[in-house]
Amino acid sequence: MTFVLTIAGCGSGSTASPRSSSAAPTEPCDSITIAVNPWVGYEANAAVVAYLAEKRLGCKVTKKEVDEQTAWQGLDSGEIDVILENWGHEDLKQKYIEEKRSAVRVGPSGNKGVIGWYVPPWMKKEFPDITNWQNLNKYAEKFKTVQSDGKGQVLDGDPSFVTNDEALVKNLNLNYKVVYAGSEETLIKAFRQAQEKKTPLIGYFFEPQWLHLDIELVKVDLPPYTAGCDADPAKVACDYPRYELDKIASKKFMDKGGPAARLVQNFQWSNDEQDTVASFIAKYKMSPDEAAKRWVEANPDRVEDWLTKAKP
Repeated sequence: MTFVLTIAGCGSGSTASPRSSSAAPTEPCDSITIAVNPWVGYEANAAVVAYLAEKRLGCKVTKKEVDEQTAWQGLDSGEIDVILENWGHEDLKQKYIEEKRSAVRVGPSGNKGVIGWYVPPWMKKEFPDITNWQNLNKYAEKFKTVQSDGKGQVLDGDPSFVTNDEALVKNLNLNYKVVYAGSEETLIKAFRQAQEKKTPLIGYFFEPQWLHLDIELVKVDLPPYTAGCDADPAKVACDYPRYELDKIASKKFMDKGGPAARLVQNFQWSNDEQDTVASFIAKYKMSPDEAAKRWVEANPDRVEDWLTKAKP
């Protein structure tokens, strides 16, 4: 399910950073416009790349807050230069990379993506068999809410996220209803409360995500993913694939080259590194710029590797 916004509608939420550098760049850098999708892990990626592009390379940086589908449209229209964390979207790759040739692959982000259904750890401890999907119907009563129409509730996040959950409920004959929390933040709050108050919750969640640093959420074993089992969105009855998250950029932006394009190409980091910066933003309430500065200053060797390759 994809909820599409327009680029114009998100323009008021974008922020532009003035050209600034703590050291004179060795090559002039023009500008870079970074898509920021609505989850804090992505925001962590964008924070670090934006900080380095502005402060170390002297680029003018603009961030645009958009959902995933709209970001791809922005690559095509020229309003966005780069997507720093792409989750699959083979249909969009076919359309914009293979057919329209307005976008290009820029290599892996380094992050390993996992999507699935999770329960708080107290539930696994009390009901050891609850993580086998074949046992979910016998627990459906525990997950009922006022929004789930007498069925068990599967709590999803933002409707624009990659999700097969409505098809899974239907095709696995589960006595559940998918209810959308509306945002990653609300989903995190729900899992926190479920663990703290020992209340039942089963919901969509993912990795990398900083909450895993605090709570060891337990993944439900859905029918194993096999190649092609999700080819027809209406017939999905298998778990999500493991994702090698990657970066996608405007072909025009990459063809132009320069320090910002090379930084995007060189930038790769781990789930733990992303989770650390994301926790600075979401848990400790730092601004993205402050979070990036703290991480950059603590990891000079990692940063210099990216920057050295970004210079001619």
